[in-house]
Amino acid sequence: MDFSGFGIAIGALTFLVLVLLIKGIRTIPQGYNYTVERFGRYTKTLSPGLNLIVPFVDRIGAKMNMMEQVLDVPSQEIITRDNAIVGVDGIAFYQILNAAQAAYQVSGLENAILNLTMTNIRTVMGSMDLDELLSNRDAINERLLRVVDEAAHPWGIKITRVEIKDINPPANLIESMGRQMTAERNKRAQILAAEGLKQSQILEAEGRKEAAFRDAEARERSAEAEARATQVVSEAISKGDVQALNYFVALKYTEAMGKIGTATNSKVVLMPMEASSLIGSLGGIGEIAKEVFRSEGTAGAARQAARPPVVRPNEN
Repeated sequence: MDFSGFGIAIGALTFLVLVLLIKGIRTIPQGYNYTVERFGRYTKTLSPGLNLIVPFVDRIGAKMNMMEQVLDVPSQEIITRDNAIVGVDGIAFYQILNAAQAAYQVSGLENAILNLTMTNIRTVMGSMDLDELLSNRDAINERLLRVVDEAAHPWGIKITRVEIKDINPPANLIESMGRQMTAERNKRAQILAAEGLKQSQILEAEGRKEAAFRDAEARERSAEAEARATQVVSEAISKGDVQALNYFVALKYTEAMGKIGTATNSKVVLMPMEASSLIGSLGGIGEIAKEVFRSEGTAGAARQAARPPVVRPNEN
């Protein structure tokens, strides 16, 4: 088969067009951005999808992952403000926001972020005591995030999170902390026991105070009753009623004898006294009772006589 010069030219031109199309079409996957360089100089950034570049003039520079990425921070030893040596490791999350800045503003992006994070961990945690280090992990993470994100902002990246994974004090320091915790708990237990004893003593004293107050009040009432009885007897005597005096003396005499008889430390009581006095006093009490009953009978008869006679109808 013979080919003319025109046919050869058409074939060569078609082949050239196909090569140019292959070289000029770029497909960018989702989650990535590619930078374009023309004669070694950055010109634009290709977003995900189908893109066109100038063949043999433009070339793909850096292929940047725009998804959020995780960077493991290796363990390192840190000296705290109170000279305690602890081992610390962490983790950092970052995301590229500007592909051109991340590609051309820093060399070795991940290594730069890693060293920046480790340096700030030493700076932040080295300015704190061990107790603050162990109890304020959230505050440490927040401070680290703020410092590292501000330092990495010119690189076109966003530090989304910085977390301290483990803080490992030395074994002897852990043992000392355990003893300190035990002593603190024993101290709190002793304080609580002392507080309980104090409260019980206060309550007991309050009870004794209340009982004493009630006893004093009872004695006061008894004294008032005794004074009232004495006053009544005195008034009766002043009016010439000698029987009231006999009753009062006999009552006191009988009460005194009852107390002597019921005493636990007395078995035989020998004391000079006249039995006739007690009998006379009791007789006086009897006379008083008769007088009272006689007065009541006389008063009842008078009232009965004062009533009008009852007229009964004739039953016949």
